[in-house]
Amino acid sequence: MVQDTYVQDEITQLSNLWLLDPGVTFLNHGSYGACPKAVLEAQQHLRAQLEQEPLRFFVKEWEPLLDEARHKLAAFISADANELVFVPNTTTGVNSILRSLIFDAEDELLTTSHGYNACRNALDFVASRTGVRVVVAEIPFPIDSPQQVVTAVMEQVSPKTRLALLDHVTSDTGLIFPIQQLVQELQAREVDTLVDGAHAPGMIPLNLQEINATYYVGNCHKWLCAPKGSAFLQVRRDKQPAIRPLTISHGANSPRTDKSRFQLEFDWTGTDDPTAYLCVPEAIHYMGGLLPGGWMKLMQRNHQLVFQARQLLCETLRTVPPCPEEMIGSMAVVPMPTALENRNFISVRDELFDRFNIQVQVVSWQKNPRLLVRISAQIYNTIQQYEYLARALMELVK
Repeated sequence: MVQDTYVQDEITQLSNLWLLDPGVTFLNHGSYGACPKAVLEAQQHLRAQLEQEPLRFFVKEWEPLLDEARHKLAAFISADANELVFVPNTTTGVNSILRSLIFDAEDELLTTSHGYNACRNALDFVASRTGVRVVVAEIPFPIDSPQQVVTAVMEQVSPKTRLALLDHVTSDTGLIFPIQQLVQELQAREVDTLVDGAHAPGMIPLNLQEINATYYVGNCHKWLCAPKGSAFLQVRRDKQPAIRPLTISHGANSPRTDKSRFQLEFDWTGTDDPTAYLCVPEAIHYMGGLLPGGWMKLMQRNHQLVFQARQLLCETLRTVPPCPEEMIGSMAVVPMPTALENRNFISVRDELFDRFNIQVQVVSWQKNPRLLVRISAQIYNTIQQYEYLARALMELVK
């Protein structure tokens, strides 16, 4: 089977605003995002500005631009700009927190069975160095309600629990966790929270001041559509003195008093290309201008599309949606047919691409259902693309 020509014909002109290969049905925005041409052009302009006069750029121009980007990002996610720094990705932010904190051997670090593998590895690394115990709250999947997440997490809290690392939106299963309720209940038990919000910015409305996590990390290159290498770390002011970047540089002994030590250290960790950070305001402005109604309309549109696509796939594959609609944003997973569940997830993913030119995430889950297809919905996607995916999956089970 080859891709139907009408699928390409139905893709709106909005897809031309990206560099995505028009011959590929791209349903995996969630993995690495995709940056619009206009934002990439803004980044190239900044890179030219840097290279035309590198000394002037780094001595005089870079820091005001970074501060401007920080304040515009803070306004978008309802955060205190004094609590924000940029990092290359959420994994770096998570490691910065875990590697900064001092743990006793009797401490426990709490996470969930839906946690991102890289972050779990960071927890295990810290545990191997310090002797702390990593406790995993088993979140049911399929799942019926957000309250099941809260119940499962709180059941694992003990007097030894020092920190909880929790996803805001899970990577493998695409679930929105009730993060504000989790933070509040954990704080009532005197447990600090580190929220992995890799997928949240630009997918769902964010108000970091209301969430009030001890630490929050989020990517800008995914649903905000900023260039790769742009993410943020938010640290509550009372916790900032203990948090250091993974690379110690000039900020460690800077005599400046106009900024916190926290920002002085994270803002400059050595010579690098900062243009991905500096383009975050352009990405926020550009994506927010694509639809009447701005960002709220964009997020609603993407949610409605992925919900419709999930219904379509479930009906075609004769399976049941694994979570309520309120727990998905603009990503959703669907269990694979029984005929495919014992196949290697990489082989299924590769066959979808090699035979049908479909780029979609296939997830190997630890329990039944053992194989999931995770779809993403961005403004350049159309329902016809998911119809094409459904037909392709049915071809695989023949």
